[in-house]
Amino acid sequence: MSRLSQSLLYYIRRWKGNLTQIRDTPHAIAGGVAIGFVFGFTPLLGFKTLLAVLIAWIFRCSKLSAALAVTFHDILLPIWPFMLRWQFQIGFLIISKPHRLPSKFSPKHFNYENLFTWKSLHVIWPTFIGSLVIATPIAFVLYFVVLEIVTRAHAVRARHLRLETPASKSTPQSR
Repeated sequence: MSRLSQSLLYYIRRWKGNLTQIRDTPHAIAGGVAIGFVFGFTPLLGFKTLLAVLIAWIFRCSKLSAALAVTFHDILLPIWPFMLRWQFQIGFLIISKPHRLPSKFSPKHFNYENLFTWKSLHVIWPTFIGSLVIATPIAFVLYFVVLEIVTRAHAVRARHLRLETPASKSTPQSR
């Protein structure tokens, strides 16, 4: 097994362990993960975690699991430019009338001075729409996967607590 795949598996196991340790209902944890996963895909770089926690709070889901799911996207950091381009293309295809793919992008056309102007909305809005199109079905499936994982982990924890309780209880002390 390569070093990259070992570190990826370690990161996923640690993330799963963190999720199963959250003291909340499985539905709330899975909902928080789904919400965080959707916001993790968005191009709202400085606001992802804040918005995910806010939406999780509104829908009464786990805020901690939403924050964990947003940070899980750190794995995708090396391929993030490709994902943003893919999201932009999908969003541009949906928004443009008549529907068409965007023109080819060249680094020569990229200008840092225009990055924070209103012209950047022509890039951010299609990217945001494309990220929602990609992330929503994945988050829907992820909700049920996390729900099953957390339900099983809570059942195992409850079983262990039931087994430990009779053994740890001693006879009542007389006063």
